[in-house]
Amino acid sequence: MCFSVNVNLVKEELENRYGADFPDKYRYQPSYYYHAWSLPELPAVCSETPEKIELLRWGLIPSWVKNTDDANTIRYKTFNARAESLNDKPSFSGSVISKRCVIPVMGFFEWQHAGREKVPWYICQAGDDILSLAGLYSDWTDRETGETCRTFTIITTEANEMMAVIHNSKKRMPAVLNEEGEKIWTGPSVKSADIQELLRPCPDDFLKAHTVGPLVNSRTTDRNTPEVTQPFIYNTQKGLF
Repeated sequence: MCFSVNVNLVKEELENRYGADFPDKYRYQPSYYYHAWSLPELPAVCSETPEKIELLRWGLIPSWVKNTDDANTIRYKTFNARAESLNDKPSFSGSVISKRCVIPVMGFFEWQHAGREKVPWYICQAGDDILSLAGLYSDWTDRETGETCRTFTIITTEANEMMAVIHNSKKRMPAVLNEEGEKIWTGPSVKSADIQELLRPCPDDFLKAHTVGPLVNSRTTDRNTPEVTQPFIYNTQKGLF
């Protein structure tokens, strides 16, 4: 799964990387640690408007949801979407056609089961560049207030060899796009065969990973600090990579 990300990116980095304007940049707050359960707004490049960067809220609410109670229930179940079943799930099948997005991050966190312990890892691009995660988005309008909420989900796929060792319980990872894949994914139309190819596990050498300290697990300490991504060696840890 992918519920925790580092989006410590300033607006100029995002604009330069994606060749897009960020009109709502003053509402955006970079952070070393964002967790899906806090329903954060994160920057995204959307297929309908690839010329600009938009803020989307994590936890996709499908357009067909009827009321606020249902919206608040379903959004906690749609932080991630499995690549293998996108077309089979009513929550995601409509978005695959016309509402695909890229979620820029500097890295993401996963937990490795080691006996009774869960060891936190930080995964990022091998060259320390921005990672583009494949996502879907949706526009939902609250029928009581008329307000439209734009939300997203991050797509996951089966783990590559490296991620299978790290995320050894579910053996999943976010679908990571290279620069060519970004353009296809956010382009005006994508064939079904292209979708499945784009959402395959990325090569092992495209990413690098290291264990991080207990800070990432703390709910009482501010995790918006560089320390949360820094390498930390556990006493019982053995070299894996």
